[in-house]
Amino acid sequence: MSSTSVARVTTITARSPESFEAALTEGIARAHATLRNVSGAWVKDQKVECDDGAITSFQVVLEVTFVLDD
Repeated sequence: MSSTSVARVTTITARSPESFEAALTEGIARAHATLRNVSGAWVKDQKVECDDGAITSFQVVLEVTFVLDD
C-alpha cells in the first residue's frame, strides 16, 4: 500500500443570498455530492452583488481539491 497520492483541483462558484459562509457551505456540499474524495478547498475570490445600495447575494469562487482514485 502506497502513501503517495495524486490530487486534482477544480474551480467552482457558489452563490447565496444569506452570507459568504452559506455560499461556501453550499459549494462544498455540492462538490462533495459530485466528486469523490474531496479533501479541501481554497477560497480564491469573494464578491457581493448589490441592488439599490443593498447586498443581494454573496459569491465565492472555490478551488476544490479531490484525491484521485488509485
